[in-house]
Parts: sequence; C-alpha cells; structure tokens
Amino acid sequence: MKNILFICSANKDRSKTAEDYFSKHYPNLSFDSAGTNRNTCNKLGTNYICKEQLDLADHVIVMENKHLQAIKDTFGNTYYNKITVVNINDIYKYGSKELIEILKAKVIL
Repeated sequence: MKNILFICSANKDRSKTAEDYFSKHYPNLSFDSAGTNRNTCNKLGTNYICKEQLDLADHVIVMENKHLQAIKDTFGNTYYNKITVVNINDIYKYGSKELIEILKAKVIL
C-alpha cells in the first residue's frame, strides 16, 4: 500500500484536512499528517513530524516551502526526493470547502 504524508505547520487545518479527505476517498492508499512547528503541535496536541513518518512515507506533500526547509533543517536531505510542495497558504480552516477543492486540484496521487 502506498503511504502519503501531508505536512503543514501545526497539523491542525491543512495537513489534517488533506489526511482526512483523502483517507475517505482513497481507501486503497494510506495517509498520515504532521506539523513542523514542535511548540504549536505540543500546545494543540497534534502530531509533530518524526523520522518514522518520513521513513514510512512513499511521498511527502508539504503545504509551503518553509515546511520543506524545516524538514531539511531537521532531517537533512535524506527525504528530499519524496517531497512535493503544493503552495497552499495558511489561510484555511479545517475541512473548508475551498481548501478541499484546492487540495483536489493540487494533489496528484
């Protein structure tokens, strides 16, 4: 089974929406999500990215270039060939129709 990991800053809105939406609509694939901001993730009780998630993922989809940079800063270039940046700004709430439409248009599975 192909494993897809979605990454944003807090794992609250964008990456969590992506994980939940695609999990529902693509049951033949496995989805996970995490955030790159440890403090915010700890405060919100959301998933902070870990090496195990990156190792397991066949493809990593990050919302912004800063998330790519955070992964490189923390884990080096090891995962660079798995990462795609979809350029979705942090202006959407969890589950918003507009965010889902943008994800559907930008995420190619």
